[in-house]
Amino acid sequence: MTRGPSAAERVTDVLRELLLRGELAPGDRLKEEELAALAGASRTPVREALHRLEAEGLVRRTPGGAVVSDWGDEDLDELMEVRAVLEGFGARLAAARIAPAGLERLAALADEMEQLADGTDRDRLDQIAKRNNEFHRVLLEASGSARVQSLLAQVVQVPLVHRTFHRYGAAALRRSLAHHHELVAALRAGDGTWAELVMRTHVAAARAELRA
Repeated sequence: MTRGPSAAERVTDVLRELLLRGELAPGDRLKEEELAALAGASRTPVREALHRLEAEGLVRRTPGGAVVSDWGDEDLDELMEVRAVLEGFGARLAAARIAPAGLERLAALADEMEQLADGTDRDRLDQIAKRNNEFHRVLLEASGSARVQSLLAQVVQVPLVHRTFHRYGAAALRRSLAHHHELVAALRAGDGTWAELVMRTHVAAARAELRA
């Protein structure tokens, strides 16, 4: 029988979504009793959720308790450089290891994001961001490297991707989505060098949008 998500996992998902949507702002102090009320849970799973979010870089500990992480330009530059290296390597590995089902899922996600790109409202961008995060997750799982996936979790891949989409203009968004289609083509061809170069370009473009 498949085990459902634990209370801590459910609370982590709720709090992560609040953080990514900006409802908990950088520098905000995170009080366990208030978070428990928001998530509809006791303080024990909230405490575990905060530890998980700290590992993702969304939360940091201070002498006064947990606060929402704040990222400066230098921090973002460094994180994006690390992400480019790690995800590029992950794409290279995936080109040799991805299964047909994984390829089809990536192609479907790329098409769905393309169809959503015509609107600019927040909900539509959120839907693109969710599919984009799944695209990167499926690709990295296909790399077969637990180490790469673990290291990427430490450089907050999810929040960087999510927040970047809300900074894109129409042309930049189209370029980013085109990279997904090219990544699928490179993976279908089993060309690790091509896949790595496209992924590095993809991350570099996101970095440029963050700096802009």
